[in-house]
Amino acid sequence: MSTSTESPQITAYVKTFCGWSEGVRAIFRKYNLPYEEKDIIKNPAFRWEMEQKSGQPLSPCVEINGHMLADISGEEVEAWMTANNLLQKSDAAPDAPIDRACSDEQHAAMAAAQVGTIRILS
Repeated sequence: MSTSTESPQITAYVKTFCGWSEGVRAIFRKYNLPYEEKDIIKNPAFRWEMEQKSGQPLSPCVEINGHMLADISGEEVEAWMTANNLLQKSDAAPDAPIDRACSDEQHAAMAAAQVGTIRILS
């Protein structure tokens, strides 16, 4: 639950498939926070924008009300927002891990989903 009547302005620079990125999304879902998602894999211009704003290449990065949180986990986003009175901490469990990368099994499943069929056209 947000502590003010106005939602913070949030932009999340995330990867399509990434445990850390999914942890950030899980926090926004947990608190029902609206945010703009900029997928740095699907759109390389967003990666460039993230690097310019954060001064480094690691993701995810989250910008909240103009403050950039670089290379951050969902757990750290929640802690920062709570410490800055943008959230009232909830004991509800998030719907995804917020403190880790994808497992090897998740990486394999994502890779399998991305493999398509190649057809030779003559």
